[in-house]
Amino acid sequence: MNTLRNKVQLIGNLGANPEIRSLDNGRTVARFSLATTDSYHDASGKKISETQWHNLVAWGGLAKIAEKYLTKGSEIAVEGKLVHRTYEDKSGNKKYFTEVILNDMLMLRTRNEKEG
Repeated sequence: MNTLRNKVQLIGNLGANPEIRSLDNGRTVARFSLATTDSYHDASGKKISETQWHNLVAWGGLAKIAEKYLTKGSEIAVEGKLVHRTYEDKSGNKKYFTEVILNDMLMLRTRNEKEG
């Protein structure tokens, strides 16, 4: 059960191309957003869709895969852990940020592929 303490699994579509950075220590990091959409029917039977946006971070080999293969609209499945960070902006205001640090990723479909 210890492996279930902080585990996130998502399937969705990229909102933009991954943002790739090479750090001074030689590591590569990729940051990108993922949209997940849930649908339900309200009391009157009308279909309602709600989209949630998730900030994803991939390091090392996963970052290099994201750089090479992922583009805006790609459908992927990811697994990782949820991390909350705080920082102060230039004006001294405290900002809160939540992201998923990936430990696994599966490419499902690119934007140009048709469902079959």
